[in-house]
Amino acid sequence: MSVSSEIGERGDRTAAPALPVIAGRLLALAAAPSFALMTVLSAYGSAGDMICSTQDSSMLGGMVPMYVLMTFFHCGPWLRLLARDGNGARMLG
Repeated sequence: MSVSSEIGERGDRTAAPALPVIAGRLLALAAAPSFALMTVLSAYGSAGDMICSTQDSSMLGGMVPMYVLMTFFHCGPWLRLLARDGNGARMLG
């Protein structure tokens, strides 16, 4: 077995697990903005919330509070990204 084929095999083994990790991180970052968009669409959209609540109820009684909470619960990856890049420290200090 040649040195170049060993390097290629080693590179393939280390590159394969990186793709699921990267995809997972990107999906984690996509969650909070997605829920924020769903909050806005539910709050100001056209009768999309009628399935989950009564027609004459408050805006806070349907899906809007759930989407707001989900947005906050999924902000962790964004906070870790800001902390790692050092942007969070500059904003606070």
